[in-house]
Amino acid sequence: MYATLLLIAAYLLGSIPFAVVVTRLFGMADPRTYGSGNPGATNVLRSGNKLAAILTLLGDALKGWLAVFLAASLAPALGLSGTEVAAAGLAAFLGHLYPVFLGFKGGKGVATAAGVLLGAHGGVGLATLGVWLGMAFAFRYSSLSALTAALGAPVLAWLFGLETSWIVSIALMSALLIWRHAGNIQRLLAGEESRIGSKKKA
Repeated sequence: MYATLLLIAAYLLGSIPFAVVVTRLFGMADPRTYGSGNPGATNVLRSGNKLAAILTLLGDALKGWLAVFLAASLAPALGLSGTEVAAAGLAAFLGHLYPVFLGFKGGKGVATAAGVLLGAHGGVGLATLGVWLGMAFAFRYSSLSALTAALGAPVLAWLFGLETSWIVSIALMSALLIWRHAGNIQRLLAGEESRIGSKKKA
């Protein structure tokens, strides 16, 4: 029963749409109405409001980290296993992708996945973030950076010696993240993908 409640709580935490919350607090347009239509930090940045984008990024990452941190902290008292803690991280990620508060139409999960990775293992999270930053500085494509980091994350989890349950959860997150970027992959191949910091079209 505790495991089920934990997964539900992690999913609900992951479902909090910080892109929508932050833009409403700033009196901005809903990020689902411009750019890619994606409720995430990269699309909020297209509004030109860097602070709102940073707060969205931090909020989305924090909820992923917090889901894992709380699950790991409560695990000993509730008799939960490492597998259930890893499942909580995956549940938070799924909450961001399919949030109940937005009719199950969420973001692509990059920041939330980063938060989950940092909660799982600081080394894995930082190494994956390093891959993202390196690609972002080199090519200025958020999607390409995310795809490269997603491909590397399970490998890094294995290299850092994470438990099998975590490697499986991270691999599932990576697969879902890549699948959610299918449109971006097509635009990258066609040379039509927007670069980081490009403004929304009028």
